[in-house]
Amino acid sequence: MSITTRIGILTVSDRASAGTYEDISGKAIIDTLTVYLASDWEPVYRLVPDEAREIERMLERLVDEEQCCLVITTGGTGPAERDVTPEATEAVCDRLMPGFGELMRAESLKHVPTAILSRQTAGLRGSSLIINLPGKPRAIRQCLDAVFPAVPYCIDLMGGPYLECDEAVISAFRPGP
Repeated sequence: MSITTRIGILTVSDRASAGTYEDISGKAIIDTLTVYLASDWEPVYRLVPDEAREIERMLERLVDEEQCCLVITTGGTGPAERDVTPEATEAVCDRLMPGFGELMRAESLKHVPTAILSRQTAGLRGSSLIINLPGKPRAIRQCLDAVFPAVPYCIDLMGGPYLECDEAVISAFRPGP
């Protein structure tokens, strides 16, 4: 019997968490992963306001209690005072993975000059990878298209589950023997 891989989806938004508007960004991540992954997986979706301690607690819960091998956040990565997702992510991670943020900004710069204002980051907590994405659905897909080919191998290296991609959609890079 195989165990279904659990992937955390965390939307950080004051307005969506208050019910002021629908969270379309978290849904965009789930839709994208559904297209990417051929493996069985289960989204563990959560929504929190832009409060550093709440973000930290939810990231800890998704990794430590919910056993998510991958957690993808959306929102709270800009320069506004309440944008604290990168700081919360750094606070709960054992090690940072700066290449993810660098590549996402480089990809986003192909589409908008304001990509330099984004502070996406990524890091490792235990044997889980946490990636911060921007809040706009179009930017979410652009960023995931850029970094996701490295995600399955990163999870392999941490002893996590084997994520198989739909090669017609996106190819995971794994070095040969």
